[in-house]
Amino acid sequence: MPHYVTLMRWTSQGVAGLPAWRERVEDGERIIGEAGGSLVGVYVTLGRYDVVEIFEAPDDETAAEIILKLQRHGAEHTETLRAFTREEAEEIIRKL
Repeated sequence: MPHYVTLMRWTSQGVAGLPAWRERVEDGERIIGEAGGSLVGVYVTLGRYDVVEIFEAPDDETAAEIILKLQRHGAEHTETLRAFTREEAEEIIRKL
């Protein structure tokens, strides 16, 4: 199943809502699961981004749906990357 890495920066609304962060993460996990995906991990980070979330989804369209649903509260700005596993990358490279 394809992997996606979402880089997040909290908005001022997101920072104000940090006491409920655990519930937001659990809600995100539920949204991802209902779409047929799974949450691999959520990491609070130092630097330009506040959070990195890694999840699996059946396809790009489903991943876009998930991200739009997660953003509906306006708590973060996101940038999502399609990630390839080592095995997937090796298969692509073999074709060169």
